[in-house]
Amino acid sequence: MEINLNVKTNLQIRAFYLFFIIAGLQLGVGIIGAPRFIYLEAERDSWLAILIAFLFTCLVVAAMFTILNQYENADYFGIHVDVFGKWLGRILGTLFILYICISFLSILMTYIQVIQIFLYHALPNWVLTVLIMILVVYAVFGGVRVVVGVTFILFIITFWLIVTLYDPFIRMNWYNFLPLFQSSFPELLKGAKATAYTLSGFEILMVIYPFVKNKNKAKLPTFLGLTYTAIVLILVTMISIGYFSPTRLKNINWAVLLLVKSTSYTFLERLDYIVVVGWLLVIIPNLVLLMWAIAHGMKRMYSISQKKTHWVVTILILIIVNYFRFDYQITALTDWVAKLSFWVVYIYPFILLPLVLLKKKWKNKKGSGSS
Repeated sequence: MEINLNVKTNLQIRAFYLFFIIAGLQLGVGIIGAPRFIYLEAERDSWLAILIAFLFTCLVVAAMFTILNQYENADYFGIHVDVFGKWLGRILGTLFILYICISFLSILMTYIQVIQIFLYHALPNWVLTVLIMILVVYAVFGGVRVVVGVTFILFIITFWLIVTLYDPFIRMNWYNFLPLFQSSFPELLKGAKATAYTLSGFEILMVIYPFVKNKNKAKLPTFLGLTYTAIVLILVTMISIGYFSPTRLKNINWAVLLLVKSTSYTFLERLDYIVVVGWLLVIIPNLVLLMWAIAHGMKRMYSISQKKTHWVVTILILIIVNYFRFDYQITALTDWVAKLSFWVVYIYPFILLPLVLLKKKWKNKKGSGSS
């Protein structure tokens, strides 16, 4: 397997789209229930916990860029093979693909759970999965540029969802934020860790980076995407704290949807129905990007065509979703993915970085010695 990719011009994308890729992947189903998990740890100072998580995320992305800049045009899969060798590198690459598959399943099942709770209680998992997977497979068959285009368009289309929080915002009880700065530093760190599932997704940078045409401009849209996500998460969390009582927020699983459910207009009732259905347009970018990353990884390491991978993953997903029959199973899956993402997304790049730098230093010494 080649370490560096030779990407054709017609498959390249501009760095500008990294903003929508990063923000689109982070703003998925996780943000719907994030306020509760953050508040359980940091309470009124949840905004500080999110800021800490945002700063740490920026450090992780900076480490990723440092790793990527050591190569001409490599991704996670090529870097693993270069640093760890052919066999161990492929094993690590395969594990990363499995992590993406589990994340894909978690996003899909969480959204299906939301649909069944708020709309159709008795609708089987496989029916919803078929409908969603038709959209996903249709998009990924178009290739990376179509996937990025879908992400961009749906991000623009779903921007109106933020406006639905206006009514809960004006009805907030500002006394719910007092007293400030009561959480200890360990509690803030636990609150920051609780954002791991919501803020993950930016690891796609290590896969899609070789397709970026103007790499010298990649950092700005990436960090802007992280910033936008952090701002939205802080906004949603603060509105949830201000709107709900502290005791109630600790027992609400879907705080964002309940905020919308409480909103009513003279010309529109049950806005939550529209938002739940509209949220499909939010998770589609998540699913298509992850599906593309899975197929791309399998093609890189095992020379399996992307279309075959798409069909195999789709069939496996249709089989697996039928085993999730209870809410606690989906919750357990999401919790497990959150714990796994903390190590894979936030810690592993700091382990890989010194190894890559040592590998480069060793190559430079070897090259100068032979000359």
